[in-house]
Amino acid sequence: MGDNRGLVLVFTGDGKGKTTAALGLALRAWGQGMRVLVIQFIKGNVETGELKAAARLEGLEIRPLGAGFVYPGREKALDRHREAAVKALSAARAALEGRGHEMVVLDEIFCALNLGLVMVDEVLALLAQKPEDVHLVLTGRGAPPEILARADLVTEMRELKHHYRNGVGAQRGIEY
Repeated sequence: MGDNRGLVLVFTGDGKGKTTAALGLALRAWGQGMRVLVIQFIKGNVETGELKAAARLEGLEIRPLGAGFVYPGREKALDRHREAAVKALSAARAALEGRGHEMVVLDEIFCALNLGLVMVDEVLALLAQKPEDVHLVLTGRGAPPEILARADLVTEMRELKHHYRNGVGAQRGIEY
């Protein structure tokens, strides 16, 4: 049933659900006995629901390697964020080279790209390095055309309505 070709999958767009889709895919792969690594480029040490769940699922690892969200007016802290993104990119390279996972998710890598924390050429090099039988999933707003061209699947999330617009903040179990 099917073949063992590793795909490049992209979840992008301005709507909610990019990370959620990638985590759903990670859970599905884990359920099929695949070893899965999720590297989070922006999220830092925040106790999220996905971290709590992954801690209970041997073979599904989530590494929050980011320095947290970058808020307007706090761009001066970009050096700290850049340092974290470089470490996350290095961890992604090592994961692909080590061949210890059948799926690697680079969560919010496009956010890191759009902030200039990592460069498009570095991400393209990572795509070129991907072993043939490993699935690579990339998420975040503003995926660049060069990466979209290399992807096997691209899904764009589009916001039609969001509870934030009505003053409802982040909800446990929904946003974290």
